[in-house]
Amino acid sequence: MSTLEKTPSPPEQKKVFLAAVDESEESMHALSWFVNKIMPASSSGHHRSTLVLLYIKPPRSLYLYPDDAGHMFSADVMTAMDKYRNDVAECVMLKAKRVCNEAAGHNDDDHVKVETMIENGDARDVICQVADKLCVDVLVMGSHGYGPIKRAFLGSVSNHCAQNVKCPILIIKRTKSN
Repeated sequence: MSTLEKTPSPPEQKKVFLAAVDESEESMHALSWFVNKIMPASSSGHHRSTLVLLYIKPPRSLYLYPDDAGHMFSADVMTAMDKYRNDVAECVMLKAKRVCNEAAGHNDDDHVKVETMIENGDARDVICQVADKLCVDVLVMGSHGYGPIKRAFLGSVSNHCAQNVKCPILIIKRTKSN
């Protein structure tokens, strides 16, 4: 075989992208930027890429200790709080799917399949676990752009994921003009 002869290229594999979304404008900006700028180029050809939208419901932030009068939150209150967390998750997913649908309308690209996942726990850990479990090609997430002091107190989900996830990560920061 001469060096000029082409060897058959391996069949294209479908790509799996994971976009971590939350209630923030930064998250939706990152998703919009990704589906408008990167997805069209990465999903060319005859294979079908998958974009997984991941929302993590944070753990309950209150603990069941009696108040000064000795009362605890009733089961009704806890049920209402869980319903609210579920409603927020559903709203975020609807908004994220709308962002994807708007981009698909502009790109006329039917090579992207959008799936949703809602998980519970600490976002930093769950994002890394899901990325590893799904063997994603790229993790996409937004950045709140906190300075060093806020980041020290609040932590940075994107920084944690960049340090711990095993796949490439694309962190999209909003510019001042956006």
